[in-house]
Amino acid sequence: MLLKNLLAAALLLATIAATAQNRHEYLLDSDWKFSKGDVPNAARPDFADAKWQTVSVPHDWAITGPFSGNNDLQVVKIEQNQEQKATQKSGRTGGLPFIGTGWYRRRLAVPGFGPGQRAVLLFDGAMSNAHVFVNGKEAGFWPYGYNSFSLDITSFLKPGDGNVLAVRLENQPEASRWYPGAGLYRNVHLVVTDAVHIPVWGTYLTTPEITAAQAQVVLKTKVETPGGKFQPLRLDTEIRDAAGKVVATTSTALTNGLTFEQRLTVPQPRLWSPERPVLYTASSKLYAGKALKDAYQTSFGIRSFKFEKGVGFSLNGQPRKFKGVCNHHDLGPLGAAVNTAALRRQLTLLKDLGCDAIRTSHNMPAPELVALCDEMGLMLMVESFDEWKSPKVKNGYSQYFDAWAEKDLVNMVHHYRNNPSVIMWSIGNEVPDQSNANGPVIAKRLQDIVHREDPTRPVTMGLDRFDDDFKYGIAAVLDIPGFNYKPHRYAEALAKLPQGFLLGAETASTVSSRGVYKFPVEKAKQKQYPDNQSSSYDLEACVWSQTPDEEFASQDDLPNVMGEFVWTGFDYLGEPTPYDEKWPSHSSYFGILDLAGMPKDRYYLYRARWNTASPTLHLLPHWTWPGREGQTTPVFAYTSYPSAELFVNGQSQGRQTKASSDQPQTRYRLMWNNVKYAPGTLKIVAYDAQGKAVATEEVRTAGAPHHIRLVADRSALAADGKDLAFITARVEDAQGNLCPDATQSLSFVVSGAGSFRAIGNGDATCLESFQQPQMRAFQGQLVAIVQAGQKAGAVQVKATSQGLQSGSLELSTQRTQ
Repeated sequence: MLLKNLLAAALLLATIAATAQNRHEYLLDSDWKFSKGDVPNAARPDFADAKWQTVSVPHDWAITGPFSGNNDLQVVKIEQNQEQKATQKSGRTGGLPFIGTGWYRRRLAVPGFGPGQRAVLLFDGAMSNAHVFVNGKEAGFWPYGYNSFSLDITSFLKPGDGNVLAVRLENQPEASRWYPGAGLYRNVHLVVTDAVHIPVWGTYLTTPEITAAQAQVVLKTKVETPGGKFQPLRLDTEIRDAAGKVVATTSTALTNGLTFEQRLTVPQPRLWSPERPVLYTASSKLYAGKALKDAYQTSFGIRSFKFEKGVGFSLNGQPRKFKGVCNHHDLGPLGAAVNTAALRRQLTLLKDLGCDAIRTSHNMPAPELVALCDEMGLMLMVESFDEWKSPKVKNGYSQYFDAWAEKDLVNMVHHYRNNPSVIMWSIGNEVPDQSNANGPVIAKRLQDIVHREDPTRPVTMGLDRFDDDFKYGIAAVLDIPGFNYKPHRYAEALAKLPQGFLLGAETASTVSSRGVYKFPVEKAKQKQYPDNQSSSYDLEACVWSQTPDEEFASQDDLPNVMGEFVWTGFDYLGEPTPYDEKWPSHSSYFGILDLAGMPKDRYYLYRARWNTASPTLHLLPHWTWPGREGQTTPVFAYTSYPSAELFVNGQSQGRQTKASSDQPQTRYRLMWNNVKYAPGTLKIVAYDAQGKAVATEEVRTAGAPHHIRLVADRSALAADGKDLAFITARVEDAQGNLCPDATQSLSFVVSGAGSFRAIGNGDATCLESFQQPQMRAFQGQLVAIVQAGQKAGAVQVKATSQGLQSGSLELSTQRTQ
């Protein structure tokens, strides 16, 4: 037995060694030199960059600010917002200095590189107009900052570690409708293989037949050889389940061409879904005779879905509606630089909301997001473009469309077509081309490209020009007609559409500021206030949009409407509607959660509808209104329960029950519109369908600010230099009630095995730096972000403010295997 174990261990070590000898993957995340501005000769290998800033990648050069209303000042008529004339927009792209040129340089060590090997650089995204140089020679160019691309740099390398990589990036003015970020804001990889190898995104895996007994897996694997010449190769593939158990194997000889096609059968498959995101891995080894040439892994899930006339969408045979949000790519105070911990926190909050889908608005996502959606269980609409041939902004994607659209679509589809979370592709958003006869022609061409590269998934897009969509015919071309902000016309669309179903591709655009309440409480469009805030009673929307309740009603009343993607899950930098002409507003008000990731009241309105696993009961507004004594102060409850009774200081305000009416709000909210404010306690008692009291919540009038309480989203971090903890700081009174109007400036000190990373308070008008360890509270709260170091140990976090008792907590960082 001992000999058998030793032989097995030796075989394992030999396999690992063989793999390591043939495929090396390096993450190029450290030791970069960066300089803002166009620097002459910066691509030269001998260029002196010692005085440049040393940075880690992912890196967003613009998030450090400073904010200014003159950064990318745009004079424009926003047709999507139904504007009739051009006006000056100050914060449309976030008021941050992202325009201009930046250079990145680093040494590029390729250990053991020599004849018979290939080297490829893989950029997950580079914002934007990336020119890549190796040893002073340009290796490639890719203009679209959101897409991933790879470059074979074999011919540019020299033996040894004396190679130099340089990247020039340039952001044009008036190139975006939101904050795009700047720099190498996503990861960069170096992949070194044998000359005979499986290329980047070289596999395509489908599961065409699925039953309870078995699932058929079809794996197509592309091979590259010197000169593209045929070689007699063999591909051995095994499929492992989530526990690492081998459940299927096959071995295939290459008899012609350079693509393997393998068919494997997985017994008793466990199906991927948002509720049970089960993953499998196909591990392939490429041999020439007995020589191992390459090893490649493909993560996948087994699931089936359909879009059917009269049924709509079904996943694994079960009809369902998308409970989705649209999200931009920035991470609030962190900017556009991707971070896995920050994305995981976002997805955790969305999962608690009951959300099961994300639209990557309006561009390709970071691969970290897609991998997390695979793992955590969120379906994805992966989107490509915000512009086609007709521009929305002066220097948008339209300038590249003719030459690059197909290349960008192919990269997008090849990158993500194995991911089970990806359910559909989107080829565009609110493109002006909807309004001419060429629009359907372009749509069909783009859709055909996507179908050619991936016949298994449907294609959609965001349509906002309803009459033109039928007049010129673009709605009929798409696999899935996706309409933006048209719940009042869904029935009309269904009567006209040959597909027999439609999707709310972008919905609501309700605006609110966390914890801010305006009186009188009334429904309004484009409402503005002197403080540049919007009311959190969730009754204010844009001229083109609706409150959530109007969309809910249409979704519920029309079974062939397949769900919605709310604009947006999180606030984002830029597009500060309705204040895009009124500085200092520089971030959106659309989010269900604010820019720092704190839930707004609207979070609970959606949670009450979407989260069927745990109940929701939430009261608003806060109950600290000095000077409003005796005045009408409406109280709303967002709850999954059908009815509730409200008490003010023990006195009943009556029992309310959700009921159908011409006013959608009465179907989805409980509202006591005539409550008079009196300091003390709000209490709500919720009743189930049988009339039994099942839950209560209380909101108390706060006293004077007394102390700071710190609450971390997690207490243990990986000691990898990248992991993050998000710490909510609350200004509370002596009894622990949140002080909802507190605006004290809080200062943070982080010591031990971690460091301060960033800070945010969710206020769209706040111009304080995200990078300094102090900021004023907004509506009594803010979020500080702490980053783990690379050594295990304790991290101490302390928050102080003049006149308040300080708050502190301790985190730990741990080495990972």
